[in-house]
Amino acid sequence: MFRRREPVPFAFLAEADRFRSNVAPPPRRRASAGQIAGRWLLGLTIVAGLVGSLVLGMPALSTPPSTPVQQSQASDGH
Repeated sequence: MFRRREPVPFAFLAEADRFRSNVAPPPRRRASAGQIAGRWLLGLTIVAGLVGSLVLGMPALSTPPSTPVQQSQASDGH
């Protein structure tokens, strides 16, 4: 009535982990002068944007040193 299944050999899965290809990937192409210049320009633009945001943002974050301290009349007990 019930037939027994034959065991399936899974040795090929263990061999797949140890498989090493003898095919080398193709060598990378060197970037052209225009691509190198573009990368430098992009990097320089990002750095200039960060420096510019610091230069413009620092005065907004600092408080003037001659700010008088105001106290409410409730703190005087009146």
